[in-house]
Amino acid sequence: MTNINNLIIVGDNLLANALYELSLSKGFQVSLNDLSKGNEADLVIETENKDKQRKKQVIQEIETSIQSNVTILSTSLRLPATEIASWLDSSNRVVGFGTFIPLDDVELIEIASALQTDREHVTKIENLFASLNIETEEVEDEVGLVFPRILAMIINEAAFALTEKTAVARDIDEAMKKGTNYPLGPLEWAEKIGIEDVYAVLQGLFEQLGEDRYRPAPLIRKLIYAGWTGVHTEKGFYHYERRLRGEVMN
Repeated sequence: MTNINNLIIVGDNLLANALYELSLSKGFQVSLNDLSKGNEADLVIETENKDKQRKKQVIQEIETSIQSNVTILSTSLRLPATEIASWLDSSNRVVGFGTFIPLDDVELIEIASALQTDREHVTKIENLFASLNIETEEVEDEVGLVFPRILAMIINEAAFALTEKTAVARDIDEAMKKGTNYPLGPLEWAEKIGIEDVYAVLQGLFEQLGEDRYRPAPLIRKLIYAGWTGVHTEKGFYHYERRLRGEVMN
């Protein structure tokens, strides 16, 4: 495979912006949402998690804009890479990945081959992240991969505990930090990484596997509808709780 010099990052979200800034800081020629430069691209990173139909449309637009040997790295928090690859004519070049923001805290990113993926594209992704000073671990191609899946499940259970008034948000977070030595409590962790990405993992697991244990907590759905998705909106679980107590009006 050729060296990676030119990247295109596609997505209207915090992950796309973070990857753009990180790649730029490491000296890559990188474009954000500019598929007109597809003929120059060595690799494209696609980051849509929320809307399956939108993701399919974007992936197919990418394919028509780039050469047939260009690797596509696609976030697979909600959908497995094998399904994403099935939308393309050249399905052998898709690699899935999963991570949460902020990337400043990330030392390892999980990647997953689709069943259709040629090995050379996996190697290319490993080389890309090595250039970004991020370690990779290859895992099986399942929704949410490993760390995002497990963390999303912990956050979901914390959201149920909050709804059921088992404890207030601060006490839930303190219990988990001091009881398990987690760096953050699950609710504040969700607000930091973005509640919408937590929801994407949970909804993907629920849709793919159909088990009730993966059902997103109603409170998480409610916060998504309200647009209260974490620190980047300055609203989330803590704001919701203060509003219920009448301490804030909106």
